[in-house]
Amino acid sequence: MSLRLKIYKLTSFLKRWRNRLLHSLDAFGIAGAIAGFALVLYHIGFEHEAARLMKINRAMNFVLGFIVISNLAGFMLETWKLKVWKLKLAEIIMVPLVLLLLDARTGLFGIAGNSGFVFDLFSRDITAQMIVIFVLLVEISTGSLQLSNRNTNPALLFAGSFLFLIFFGAGLLLLPNATYDGISFTDAVFTSTSAVCVTGLIVVDTATYFTPLGQGIILLLIQLGGLGIMTFTSFFGHFFKGGSSFGNEFLLKELLNEDKLGEIFRTLGKIILVTFLIEATGALLIFHNLNYGFDGSRTSQAAFAVFHSVSAFCNAGFSLLSNNLYDSWFRYNYSLHLIIAFLIIVGGLGFPIIFNYLRLFHYYLVNGFRKLVFRQPFEHLPRIININSRLVLITTLFLLISGTALLFLLEYNASLKDLSLQGKLTGAFFNAVTARTAGFNSTDLTALVPASVLLMIFLMWIGASPASTGGGIKTTTFAVAFLNIFSIARGKDQIEYKGREISNSSVRKASAVTWLSLMVIGLAVLLLQITDEKLGAINLIFETFSAYGTVGLSLGITSALSVTGRWILIVVMFLGRVGTLTLLVGLFRKVRSLHYSYPAENVLIT
Repeated sequence: MSLRLKIYKLTSFLKRWRNRLLHSLDAFGIAGAIAGFALVLYHIGFEHEAARLMKINRAMNFVLGFIVISNLAGFMLETWKLKVWKLKLAEIIMVPLVLLLLDARTGLFGIAGNSGFVFDLFSRDITAQMIVIFVLLVEISTGSLQLSNRNTNPALLFAGSFLFLIFFGAGLLLLPNATYDGISFTDAVFTSTSAVCVTGLIVVDTATYFTPLGQGIILLLIQLGGLGIMTFTSFFGHFFKGGSSFGNEFLLKELLNEDKLGEIFRTLGKIILVTFLIEATGALLIFHNLNYGFDGSRTSQAAFAVFHSVSAFCNAGFSLLSNNLYDSWFRYNYSLHLIIAFLIIVGGLGFPIIFNYLRLFHYYLVNGFRKLVFRQPFEHLPRIININSRLVLITTLFLLISGTALLFLLEYNASLKDLSLQGKLTGAFFNAVTARTAGFNSTDLTALVPASVLLMIFLMWIGASPASTGGGIKTTTFAVAFLNIFSIARGKDQIEYKGREISNSSVRKASAVTWLSLMVIGLAVLLLQITDEKLGAINLIFETFSAYGTVGLSLGITSALSVTGRWILIVVMFLGRVGTLTLLVGLFRKVRSLHYSYPAENVLIT
C-alpha cells in the first residue's frame, strides 16, 4: 500500500470521526438547551423554598457550563472558513452571552464583577431565563432545518407541529403557577387547543382563572398557532444558519404556497415583519383608546393592549375581560371595537393578499413619485393583483357588507335595541366581522334572534381566507363554489373570472373541502347530541360550527359541556385549523402522476 493511499485513508477516517463527534456535540447542545429550559419551567412554574432554589441555581450553572463546553469543543473541531462563520453565527453570539451569565452567577472568571451594570443585568433570574430560551430557540431552529427535507410530508409536518404545540401548551398550563386553583388535564388541553388553533372557546375564564404567567402562555400559544410554529422555526433556523438546503426550501414552498423557491425565506421574513408591525400598531392604538373605562396601571394597560392586539390579528378571540368586549367598561368604547375589527379583517385576509396589495401600493407610490419629481410617464405593470386576491377581497367585502346590513335589520330591536344609532351600526359591523373566525363579542349573543343565529353560523362556516390566521372553509372555497353554480347554469364547462380560467383542481379541492367540513360538523353534532343533549340542539350546532371555523363565539354552553363533549370539540377545533383535507392528504400516499385514463361516462346528477 502506497504512502499516499495510507494518508488518504487516515484522513478519511479522521474526517468521519470528526463529523460524528460534531453531530454528537450538536446533540449535546440540544440536550443542554432542553435541560436548561426544563429548569426554567420548574423554577417559574412551582413555588420553592430557599434551599430548593439554591439547588435549582446550581443545576442551572452546571447546564450552562455544559452548553459552553459543548459549543467550544465544536468550535475547535470546525474547519473555519467563511461559510462556517456564517453557519456558526448564532453560536458565536450565544457562547459569550452564556459565559457572561455563568460568570455573573458563579464569579468563575471575575469578568462580570468588574462592571456593576453587567453584573446587575446578568445576575437577574429573568436574564438567565431569556438567555436559556434564546439558546433553545437557536438549537431547535437550526435543528428543524436538519430534520426537514424534500422527503418529509408537508401536510403531516404541518399537522404534527400543531399537535405537538397543543400538548406542549397543555403541559405549560398544568404548571401550578399558571393558574390560581389548578386545572384539569381536559381543560388544559381544551384551552391549549383553543389558543393554538386560534379559536377562542373557553371552559374557564381567562381573566380570573389564569395567573399572569398562564395568560402569557396563552398569548404565546396564540402567536405561534396563528402563524404556525414551522414559520417561526424555519425563519430563525435560516437566520441563524445563514442558509438552507434545497430540501428545506421545497418543504417550505409546500407549506407557504410560494411559487418561487428563491423567495421562500424572503416571504418568511416578510410574514414575521408584517405581523409584528401590525400587532405593534394595533397595540398602540388600543392603548391610546384605554383613556377611559380601564381601572389599572400603565403596565397593565400595555399588557392588555398587547394581548388583545395579538389575539385580534391572529383571529383568536381570547380576552382578559370576563365578559369579553361586552364588559360594562368596554361595551360602549366603539373606537376600541373598530380597532379590533380592523385587526381581525387584516389577519383574516391572508398574507398573500396583503403582500399583493402592498405591491400594488408600492407600484403607484413609485410611479407617482417619478411622475411628480422627474416628470416621467407611468411604467405599466400588467396584472399586479392576481385572481386569488380579487376573489378574496370581493368575497370578504360582500360578506362584511351583507352581514352588517342583515344583522343591523334583524337585531335593531333585539340585542341592539338599547344602543344609539352609532352603537347599532358598530355592533352589527363588529358581529359581522367577528363571526368570520375571530370570536370577540361586543353584544349579548344569547339575545340574538334565531335568524341572526343562523346567519352567524353561515358566516362562521365560511370563515377567513387561505394562508391567513383564521379558519373556516375559506372565502375562496365559497367563491369558487358560487362561480361553479353560475358556470353550470350558463352551460359552460369551465369557470371563468376576470379574463382567467379557474383550474379544475381548484374546483375539485373546493368541493372536497366543502363536503368534508359538513361531514365533520355533522358527525360532531350527532355525537354531542348523544353526550350533551340537555344543552339544546341549536346551541350545540352553533358551538360546533364555531369550533370548526375556529371562531370562538358561543351561546354560553362551553363551560357546561361534559368531558366527552369537550374532547369532541378539541378534535373539531384541530381539524378546523389544520384542515381535514390537509390531514387526509398527509395520511394517504400522494400519486405523483397518472400515465393512463379510463373511458369517461356521465353520471346522472339531476
